[in-house]
Amino acid sequence: MVAGELLQEQHVLPDSTEGNTDEEPSYKELSNGSVHITLDPKVLEQELPPPDEKEAMLPGEQNNAELETRLYWRRFAVLAVFSLYSLVNAFQWIQYSIITNIFMDYYNVSSIAIDWLSVVYMVAYVPLIFPATWLLDKKGLRMTALLGAGLNALGAWVKCASVGPSLFWVTMTAQVICSVAQVFILGLPSRIASVWFGPREVSTACATAVLGNQLGVAIGFLLPPVLVPNTVDNKDAMGHNISIMFYGTAGVSTLLFLLTIFVLKDRPPLPPSKAQAVLSIVPAEDYSYKKSIINLFKNIPFVLLLISYGIMTGSFYSVSTLLNQMIITYYPGEEVNTGRIGLTLVVAGMFGSILCGIWLDRTKTYKLTTLIVYVLSFIGMVVFTFTLTLGTLLVIFFTAGVLGFFMTGYLPIGFEFGVEITYPESEGTSSGLLNAFAQVFGIIFTLIQGQLITDYGPLSGNIFLCAWILIGIVLTALIKSDLKRHGVNVSNTNKAQAVPTELPSEKASSDVKLESRETSI
Repeated sequence: MVAGELLQEQHVLPDSTEGNTDEEPSYKELSNGSVHITLDPKVLEQELPPPDEKEAMLPGEQNNAELETRLYWRRFAVLAVFSLYSLVNAFQWIQYSIITNIFMDYYNVSSIAIDWLSVVYMVAYVPLIFPATWLLDKKGLRMTALLGAGLNALGAWVKCASVGPSLFWVTMTAQVICSVAQVFILGLPSRIASVWFGPREVSTACATAVLGNQLGVAIGFLLPPVLVPNTVDNKDAMGHNISIMFYGTAGVSTLLFLLTIFVLKDRPPLPPSKAQAVLSIVPAEDYSYKKSIINLFKNIPFVLLLISYGIMTGSFYSVSTLLNQMIITYYPGEEVNTGRIGLTLVVAGMFGSILCGIWLDRTKTYKLTTLIVYVLSFIGMVVFTFTLTLGTLLVIFFTAGVLGFFMTGYLPIGFEFGVEITYPESEGTSSGLLNAFAQVFGIIFTLIQGQLITDYGPLSGNIFLCAWILIGIVLTALIKSDLKRHGVNVSNTNKAQAVPTELPSEKASSDVKLESRETSI
């Protein structure tokens, strides 16, 4: 059951009170304990035609006297601070992998050990996502954000103590702390967008929040090769350069933690959209986290999205982690250009994210956009795979940019599509599950592709990813588009308040059920 049914004006009398005795006999009163509406029994026998997804545009003007909403300027500060500390966390994830050969020489360890400095981010996420999303739902956005920013700063400072050829275990410990911080970061973009931004800007806001993480990966590709050049014959100089990178990261992450304390709040005084206003009337004690998880896994379209999102994002994680090994195999000594290629991949994806976010805010064509971007990502991966051996770095720059534009641009689309088809379930829970599947697939793909590169070369590893992305296209095509949140936002004053007839705790309010239709509520 989803959030309410849009009722026709001639059959609805909003805001009735129980003491009203002047109504016509043909009307009766119903109450679910949270919201009170009055309607004609005949309306229950009527069916509303489901609008096509392509026609699901926001109307020009909508007012709703019953649900008061407001946008606050503070939302931009919240978005900016979150994006920046998410950036630093992503930078710490990729800063080892992009100069794998240098850290191998410095710590005297294998490439697999350096790969695990990246993989640990994915491993930590899977078991911790459920307590993290529970904390987000129970304690709110501010507490979760403080944990993420605080642990991120702590891990950065521990890295400063790991500068020494025999201290690989210290840097691994620090990376574990940063990976735990990531659990309290990755699931927040859709929550911040939903509780702070209006329906005309929510997808763009989510894309911007994801963009912060992508920008961190981009900087992680660019700066480490510049800050830590490959001084093979001088480990003291190598250690000095590594310490500069670590101390700089620690200082920035500490500043952002302090900003988080002063800027981040759970939600604005008034909700930014009618979808959030509807959810705000649900008593906190009626919410069941366990039931919410069960509802999500019973939602077949969302399960299909979980798998397809995991495949695409896991592929991106694998390519990002192993990019150094792929490029160095064919272009030895090109560590700096490898970082620049990674930068090109992610920066192109940042533009893709923003453009897709703006497109979704204007059109609400979630499934169509998701499918097109998925197909183009597959084409980009195939082109990147078979141009890697051409011997021209300029071609690699171009193909990596095309691949990044679509593959990285897909990330916020998946978040927003998941929120739409699972409303009124928590945005943090749906996003957390999407990220959990991404981490699982990222671990599997990184380990398998890394072994294939070691044994057979980059070509076989990339073909492995291409095959999985093709499977993801098929799964995406099977997803049924049901834009539930959008249906609530387009309700107007001539229609009854759209509210869940079964609250998040699945508590039935009456014997009357208002059934949902595809792309409407």
